[in-house]
Amino acid sequence: GSLITLSCLSHRVVCQVISSAVPADSIQENGTSDSSWITQLENNYGFYIGLGLAVFSSFLIGSSVILKKKGLLRLVEKGGTRAGDGGHGYLKDWLWWAGLLT
Repeated sequence: GSLITLSCLSHRVVCQVISSAVPADSIQENGTSDSSWITQLENNYGFYIGLGLAVFSSFLIGSSVILKKKGLLRLVEKGGTRAGDGGHGYLKDWLWWAGLLT
């Protein structure tokens, strides 16, 4: 039979044509059933990896906002000029920098 290469955005598949008229019941017999569990495993891992990255990035973004806000509030407690009023004292605060780098 002949080989056909199909390409999508993230997958490349090589199919072998066995005959021109294949009954619908024997589609699983042309060699694709061995790799279907691999495709399902990749799809499941892709979902869980994406979900984990989304939760982790949400945690980092939230903690960054909280740390920067705490740094700005500490500056106000010390009597420094607020950032909205033109002060740059927050640049000397390690907690603000930790929030920025998170």
